[in-house]
This record gives sequence, structure tokens and C-alpha cells, in this order.
Amino acid sequence: MGSGNPLQGCTCSPARIAQYRARISGPLLDRIDLQVDVPRPKDWGKQGTIISSADMRAEVVAAQAIQAERYQLLPISWNSELSGAALRRYANLGKEGTQLLHNILETLGLSMRAHDRIIKLSRTIADLAGAADISSAHLAEAVQYRNLDRQLTAQE
Repeated sequence: MGSGNPLQGCTCSPARIAQYRARISGPLLDRIDLQVDVPRPKDWGKQGTIISSADMRAEVVAAQAIQAERYQLLPISWNSELSGAALRRYANLGKEGTQLLHNILETLGLSMRAHDRIIKLSRTIADLAGAADISSAHLAEAVQYRNLDRQLTAQE
């Protein structure tokens, strides 16, 4: 569906697009944590702040170290492995974050599986930022990575 080129739009009919998107099941989308649209850059020379691969790697290594320390007494290593009580303990959103996530889930019609994946991703984003707690900004960023969910909700 679509050419992927913003200068050359999709020529499919709305019915054809809906038919194609209907083949993508909710349970399948729930299992995709990062759904990112990467547009073609307009001008390589005028990009914003560019993070080098080495700097990005250093951030990831630091986040991995945070997780290794946090989960050293548990049979898990990564935020993605959190579930149940461990998810509630180590990825607590607080009252404000919980309400924000509830509102987002209601608006987008997301499942509990998507709920848990958003929380785990929020925990990882907080770790990458070196933050002890998950903020509303970390949660909002995690929701932004649910691009296909937002696109499908907008089409309904």
C-alpha cells in the first residue's frame, strides 16, 4: 500500500486501503513494540542535532547496565521480560502516568498486551535517559512508537 514516497501518494482506493489494513490483526500489532515511520530526509545538510553511533551505543550500554543492576536478583535481564508483579514494581507509572495511559488506551482502543508493552518501552526510554522514574514524557514517547495503532484508529 502506498509508494512510501510523500511526493507520490498512494493511488489505492479507500476501500482497498481498508481491506489491506483489515488483514493486519490487532494481536499481531500488539506484538510489534516499535512502529516507526521514517520519512525521506528533505535536506541532509540541514538536519537537527545528529547523535553519533558511538554516542548512541554508549547510551544503550548505560541503559543495559541499569537494567542488569536492577534485575540482578531476578531471573530476567531486560525490561522486555517484565510481567505481573515485577512489571508493576519496576515500571510503576505513578498516578498521573497511569491515568494518562488509561486515557490513551481508551482513545486508541488498545489491548492489555499493548498496555504492558507501552509500559515496558516507557521503562526502557527512562533508562536511556538515565531517569530512575518513568515520567509522562517517557510514556508519551513510548505511545508515539505505536504508529500503526494510531494510523488504523484514524482510519476507522
